[in-house]
Amino acid sequence: MQKVLVVGPSWVGDMVMAQSLFRLLKQENTHLKIDVIAPGWCKPLLERMPEVNQTIEMPFGHGVFKPSARLAMGKSLRSENYDQAIVLPYSWKSALVPFGAKIPKRTGFVGELRYGLLNDIRRLDKKQLPLMVQRYLALGLSETKALTDYPKPKLYSDEKTQQAVLSKLDLEKPANEIVAFCPGAEYGPAKQWPANNFSALAKKLIAEGKTVWILGSGNDKKIADEINELAENQCINLCGKTTLQDAIDLLAISDAAVCNDSGLMHVAAAVDTKLVAIYGSSDPSFTPPLSDKVAIAKVDIECAPCFKRECKFGHYNCLRNISADNVKEQIHAL
Repeated sequence: MQKVLVVGPSWVGDMVMAQSLFRLLKQENTHLKIDVIAPGWCKPLLERMPEVNQTIEMPFGHGVFKPSARLAMGKSLRSENYDQAIVLPYSWKSALVPFGAKIPKRTGFVGELRYGLLNDIRRLDKKQLPLMVQRYLALGLSETKALTDYPKPKLYSDEKTQQAVLSKLDLEKPANEIVAFCPGAEYGPAKQWPANNFSALAKKLIAEGKTVWILGSGNDKKIADEINELAENQCINLCGKTTLQDAIDLLAISDAAVCNDSGLMHVAAAVDTKLVAIYGSSDPSFTPPLSDKVAIAKVDIECAPCFKRECKFGHYNCLRNISADNVKEQIHAL
């Protein structure tokens, strides 16, 4: 039986997109075992990917070098007898574990001049592979080529797991439609639709008889509380009360979701929920949500996309100018 070790990305959204690679590999070889090296916070996500055999937690934080410790980690994996490693990040340090593990075929893009560490080196043609997901998929192929038809991410969620999270949170599934808001964005405020825009949309949806859930981590609680307060506390604010696995099931239960360009946006797409994805400083032509049930909310202004964490002009018009009415119409169209 063949075994592959994938060195995964560090962001939730990128890891969701990586599932397309896992699904492609399993389509090519149903008996293939796929292990993934990932930060601890990605483990709950990988547990919802049936293609993944096991998660190996990366003990080093983002940006931590520690080459000797990475090589030692690789040495500890030699007994696993992997046939191939696929390294998704471009960094030099990310290739050290497979090198230390003496995996015979180590695949990845050149990145930070990783000659020697990798021995199946690909050169990235950004025009040929404009999407992040295409770049991941290309590393699973014998030769680098663009793919336009590929398996989309599909996170596992069923009635049992959904009912469990409702019971845990003392929630009942309402008879009316549920719209989930995901107002967080770890990258920074240039990816966050303003609280007053979210609250204006909440009021309109609630007036139509819909239920609004607000989802996110503890880091998103401040903006979630602000949205709910501006919406006269008519939303069900679950921010900071749920795990990532809970959020997967709650988004699967929801009839629609409104998300910033964030990890939960990609989760919503991967559970096949109708989705309005809001883009400010980032670009949907690079990391779009991978689903057929998506509407993109963005405005064309001269300075966007800038890919900055904060607006250098201070106006955030790429986000402020996306109106609640526009997003509501997109929800209805979906």
